[in-house]
Amino acid sequence: MTKPQRLKWFIGMPLALIVVSAAAFWARPVSFFRGYSELRMYLSGAQSRSTTVAGYRVHYYAMGPQTGPPVVLVHGLGARAEDWQNLAPYLVRAGYRVYLPDLPGYGQSEKPAAFSYSVQDEAAVIVGFLNVLGLRQVDLGGWSMGGWIAQRVAADHPARVGKLLLFDSAGLHEQPSWDTRLFTPSTPAELDQLDALLMPNPPTVPDFVASDILRHSERNAWVIRRALASMLTGRSTTDNLLPGLKMPVLIVWGAEDRITPLSQAEKMHRLMPQSLLDVFPACGHLAPSQCAAQIAPDVVAFLK
Repeated sequence: MTKPQRLKWFIGMPLALIVVSAAAFWARPVSFFRGYSELRMYLSGAQSRSTTVAGYRVHYYAMGPQTGPPVVLVHGLGARAEDWQNLAPYLVRAGYRVYLPDLPGYGQSEKPAAFSYSVQDEAAVIVGFLNVLGLRQVDLGGWSMGGWIAQRVAADHPARVGKLLLFDSAGLHEQPSWDTRLFTPSTPAELDQLDALLMPNPPTVPDFVASDILRHSERNAWVIRRALASMLTGRSTTDNLLPGLKMPVLIVWGAEDRITPLSQAEKMHRLMPQSLLDVFPACGHLAPSQCAAQIAPDVVAFLK
């Protein structure tokens, strides 16, 4: 290869890679975003692992010192373990061993067709997860549906939960004031409506990104619909269980939450007199992610 040919090769190859990468990003932006989230987890020191719970493959991240007090954080409906990536590092720096499981049906865990995806059965998986990892007692946190699951674990297995953290949590016997079908959007307009429910002042989503989000939504809609159908029956609600909880409880809420309004946080606080209620202005349902820097000091102080 002559010197001019080598020069063309060295210039041409990076340009070709850029063009190919740009085309791939245009075609599948959601995969790129998820890959970026997984890279962030890796760079933060998180170890990606899988185990078997009740016959199902459950993926999880483990991060922080192995001898640190264990904290388990449970994601919400339609979410995944990586959604804790902004908050979890603060707990790691405070010396905690943090476990972030993907519930069955979500993230990198198995999506069994025969599973109910009910709160009660997902709570049983979390208890099984603790058993498999040999965690006799943990500080347990949950976000949205994950908070509902955490409440059930705390009520059914109080000895397993040292402290309970509820982030913009569902669980009370209250029918949503918004259209639950928006959790499985099928049009760009429905996606915009969902974003407006999830966060104050949502950003504009480019059309090619919205199209890919909707493609992924269609693929996983059956899991979310099955979970929602179970939750909307009201059979696993926790109104009557919360007064019986004796462990310390921290309730963390975005003041602008439209999915689980602040009135629900205030009711949970009344039902659990030993609880602490922290409300963060200008934050919505995605507060643990979008407002992690504001939330983290109070969470660490509570755990300490």
